[in-house]
Amino acid sequence: MEQTSHNPEVYDFRQYDRIWQRVAPNLEPYPGMSAKSDAAAVSPAPGAPAVSAPAIPAVPEAPAVPVPADPGLTVQQESQLPGAVQNPCCMGTAAAELLEVITGYIEAALSDRRYLLALSRQAPSWARKTLRDMAEELQDQARQLIAAYYLITGRCYRPSVSTERIYVGRWCPALRERYHAAACSGFNYARSAEDTTDPCLSKLFENLSKESYRHAEEIMGLLRRSLQNT
Repeated sequence: MEQTSHNPEVYDFRQYDRIWQRVAPNLEPYPGMSAKSDAAAVSPAPGAPAVSAPAIPAVPEAPAVPVPADPGLTVQQESQLPGAVQNPCCMGTAAAELLEVITGYIEAALSDRRYLLALSRQAPSWARKTLRDMAEELQDQARQLIAAYYLITGRCYRPSVSTERIYVGRWCPALRERYHAAACSGFNYARSAEDTTDPCLSKLFENLSKESYRHAEEIMGLLRRSLQNT
């Protein structure tokens, strides 16, 4: 029996490539063959030294966003806490605008006190206690104003020491002068109470105004009695 040897037919891929390009041009006709070809291209030839693929640098990881620790209260929040207010609601910035007025009232109250004490030494016996009591209340007015000055500034105010010699003069003209001084003090305190927006300082001025007006009334009573005896 005759044996016929068949040589393997050479497969012409190019012919089928042309057909495939017409049917589906966007698809790879022989994906398996293409993968093998790529592998063969990458594989080194037998006996050739292996060439290592260049190392791809690792992409650095993005640094973690730091989570801030609980900062607690901010400065603004702390300033809103009771007792931590930089500008207190009483005897604060609004009151500080009248510091010169306060020191003026202190000096005036102490000056009026000295005058009343000098007047009491020359007054009739029935009028002396009234004048001394008013002088003591003027001393207390000055102390209240000095306390307000300290609350506003944190500093102690030192009143000036007067060595002025007081001349009283005649009794009734002296009472007339003291009446106007007390009434003007009451008016000035009331006006200052309206001028300030500080509630505590305003209340202090109002109280001093009432007391000064009462002094004026008491001096008017001394003058009325003195004029009746003339």
